[in-house]
Amino acid sequence: MSENRDGREPGTQRPERVRDIDDIRRIERIPLDQRGLPHSTLAMLERGMSLNPEAPALEFFLSARSYRRARLWTHRSLFRKIVQTANLFHTLGVGHSDVVSFVLPNLPETHFTLWGAEAAGIANPINPLLEAEAMADLMRAAGTKLLVALAPTPGTDLWERISSVIATVPSLETVLQVNLSEHTGPVARRLLRLKAWRSRRTASGSGPRVASFNRLLTEQPDDRLLSGRAISPDDTASLFHTGGTTGAPKLARRTHRNEVYNAWAGATVSDIDESVRVLCGLPLFHAHAALILGLSPWGRGASVVLATPQGYRGDGVVERFWSICRHFEVNVFSGVPTLFNALLSLPPPNGGHGIEYAFCGAAPLSAHVHEKFERVYGIPLVEGYGLTEATCISTVNPRHGRRRPGSVGLRLPYQQVAAAQIDADGTIERFCDDGEIGELVIDGPNVFAGYLQQAHEAGTWATDPHGRRWLRSGDLGNIDAAGYVGIQGRAKDLIIRGGHNIDPAMIEDALYEHGDVESVAVVARPDAHSGEVPVAYIQPRAGAQVDIDELARFARDRVAERPAWPRSIRIVESMPSTTVGKIYKPELRTREAVAAIRERLEEIDADLASRIDAIEFDATTARVTLRRGESCEAHAERILEILAGFGFEVRVATK
Repeated sequence: MSENRDGREPGTQRPERVRDIDDIRRIERIPLDQRGLPHSTLAMLERGMSLNPEAPALEFFLSARSYRRARLWTHRSLFRKIVQTANLFHTLGVGHSDVVSFVLPNLPETHFTLWGAEAAGIANPINPLLEAEAMADLMRAAGTKLLVALAPTPGTDLWERISSVIATVPSLETVLQVNLSEHTGPVARRLLRLKAWRSRRTASGSGPRVASFNRLLTEQPDDRLLSGRAISPDDTASLFHTGGTTGAPKLARRTHRNEVYNAWAGATVSDIDESVRVLCGLPLFHAHAALILGLSPWGRGASVVLATPQGYRGDGVVERFWSICRHFEVNVFSGVPTLFNALLSLPPPNGGHGIEYAFCGAAPLSAHVHEKFERVYGIPLVEGYGLTEATCISTVNPRHGRRRPGSVGLRLPYQQVAAAQIDADGTIERFCDDGEIGELVIDGPNVFAGYLQQAHEAGTWATDPHGRRWLRSGDLGNIDAAGYVGIQGRAKDLIIRGGHNIDPAMIEDALYEHGDVESVAVVARPDAHSGEVPVAYIQPRAGAQVDIDELARFARDRVAERPAWPRSIRIVESMPSTTVGKIYKPELRTREAVAAIRERLEEIDADLASRIDAIEFDATTARVTLRRGESCEAHAERILEILAGFGFEVRVATK
């Protein structure tokens, strides 16, 4: 069967459906360089715009209460705003190798900035939840020339944090304020503009120039790039922060080729076309929201609904979720496990929902929640897997094929994923057999160009016996004979809290600075609301008298990411260790998991908790054993329901 270059059957408007690994291989019969992929993210947006310029591309509402009064941009008007933004950055001195950082919530201007920055130079998204000094560290590491930030806004101290450190970034020349006034009524608009004007007057002394993004944008043409830049696929498009560490932050260099390919491949395997309407409630500083819920649908002429500056965290968004979906005729959305669990607590929507499928990423979803969500709402739930260093996604369960709960699906076309046994020097000794567990490695057009700082390259790559270089994921997994990838553990020990990746080393390094601390181990504690939260175990120095509250304050003062502040601190006489003296974290994780399970059961149903004889945990599975004589059939469903918010399997038995 012949295909055109977008992977579509002749005479159709929809991509040919991917059902299994054979369909992936069929797509690969045409070499990727014959697919005619755009050379840049801007060109990809332009191609999507050309499919139907006057069709809706982006709709945005400021609050859940006002979703019926959303603002709308067509594909043509969205593309013109992005071109205008690129021209604004160009007139302010941004060239192809200059960095534009932005610290913004989910706004239309965030998309204008992201894609406009990639057209003019290099985009660098920054998490607005970071503390001020952490933001400054990122900008100094990136060499930021221009910063786009939220203007003073009631309810957030983001501008106050930003303005306190902009003078400490030597490369920073200009700061542009994005004002929410464009999305409010006339009274609020005047007040917000006045606050922003006063803040710019205050900042008019030493340091970078502070100006209005909204005002300067209107002065730019929207029909051409003033720079005349010819973007190469191998030009750096973005610098994404990959996690908290001490010292220079890790910034992943992703090229236009990386982002265009990943957006195209994601749309191909997910069957995206112009009829798709995507709801985005995930943060735009995260690669998934930017690419899979932005560039990917727009490249196919689809539309995106941006739900409040806070996304799913916005007041009332989850409570009005189904009404919002019906109003905008949303047929696809993406979320993290905590969202799906929260939706299960809502009454079923009146009059249906129109959702064709939903995507879950960022953290493992328990099979119980997966099965219950599909059963209650009749919505196919698709899980995938990816990492920032591989642009965004690397595997996904086929929407039209067999979706296997507990598996993260099939690899993308033109990209390889393998499980490998790797020695201490980073050499692949051998690739694993079907079903055998090894470290997952990735090679393909989505693999990033490396970290901005060469020092971070250590341990990033593995080389096979043929000299081929693979990206090391740090995750343990296996691949079965049908090509389905399973994740068996996180070798990097990352803690995933509500979609935020937290590196335990960042917290451990901070606590090691305390003079009374001998050793520290930070592990994940399962949490029904956030997925996981960090807990710190501390062994004090001999003779030291430590105070837990003082240690907590000490950690908060030194850990920039608020989600990374330890939920609890535990003092222990000695750490569990291996035979070579290394702290044995699996034992600590087991302690936390067992305690979290028991506390959750006691909190929800104390009588049921009293009927439990034992709780065991072994990294991916919890085993709850009822007392002798108790009926497993009578209590199992209730136990599974109570523990549904945890991202691991639960098995119930009777003693």
